[in-house]
Amino acid sequence: MSRWKELPAALDDSDRQLLIQLRRLKDRSGLSLAGLASKTGYSRSSWERYLNGKQPVPREAVEELARVCGTDATRLVVLHQVATRTRKAGEPGEQGEPAPSAPSTSPGPRRPRPARTLPMRRTLAAAAAAVAVSFGAGLITAGAWDDDIPVTTAGTQAATTGYLRGQTYRCDIHRENGELRAGHSETREMLLDINSTGFDVVEAQCLLREHGFDPKASDGLYDERTKAATKAFQAKRGLVVDGIIGPDTWGELRR
Repeated sequence: MSRWKELPAALDDSDRQLLIQLRRLKDRSGLSLAGLASKTGYSRSSWERYLNGKQPVPREAVEELARVCGTDATRLVVLHQVATRTRKAGEPGEQGEPAPSAPSTSPGPRRPRPARTLPMRRTLAAAAAAVAVSFGAGLITAGAWDDDIPVTTAGTQAATTGYLRGQTYRCDIHRENGELRAGHSETREMLLDINSTGFDVVEAQCLLREHGFDPKASDGLYDERTKAATKAFQAKRGLVVDGIIGPDTWGELRR
């Protein structure tokens, strides 16, 4: 399993989300950077720059990685589009607002000022957040996209799963088929991040507590405390310390 370098602090959130997904996909493929280079049109050094945030990853490289790993590129391409547009929105002349015009030297009636529109950067940030929530709700599983999993946000799962936000759930820690379980979910692959909700989160919170990394809650809301506990657990187990629970972290939680 790769030990990834920390992504640059200056990296935009949408770029960060994209790279996290690409890194996980690459790790699940079992390919080294050299192996990835041998199966794509990009060199090892190019993949190293892309996946460590040193250079924006081209859309074609995203599609190549998805092809090599045998997964649908659609949602990765959506993330790439959001990241690209957000990045461009931060460049001079791309803020989504008109530049101020030169003051007029001739007198005349004042025209009413047009309503101020939301800056493009803010609009794109909202789009990036929506895509990130989709990933956090578990759209990627076992290295493949699962279109049968409904996209849910906080407070909307009760009707289909019985989960109620704000309720504290008990942890029934036991072993079943050699795996540690807490009685709320059997997943080993659901992707969880900030604002994910539901019984998968309750399961993770219980298992974190059992391993000595108490998130101070078992309410099914993946908050900052849960993420901090996850990071501490990942560091202890030699995993990628990103605070996102995916297949590798689930595997350690189930031990």
